[in-house]
Amino acid sequence: MKYKNAKKVLPKELMDEVQKYIQGEYLYIPKAEGTRKKWGDNSGYRRSLSIRNDSIRKEYKEGATIVELAENYFLSENTIKKIVYVKNK
Repeated sequence: MKYKNAKKVLPKELMDEVQKYIQGEYLYIPKAEGTRKKWGDNSGYRRSLSIRNDSIRKEYKEGATIVELAENYFLSENTIKKIVYVKNK
């Protein structure tokens, strides 16, 4: 995260108002609600995991065992169980 000088960014009136509450300290201003993306959205990794997990659930319903799925997807048996037994939201 990069710091910016508030004098260079904020209008004088707003700067004067902020200085009533805090002076000479760091102030974190979070992004506006709804502008922050969830983990994996930028890279597409979230979507690829969802597709993989759907495939695992499908194969399990078709008769594949937990052990087989763990070996095929290079995941632990516990991870496969979490994917298979999760209740859809």
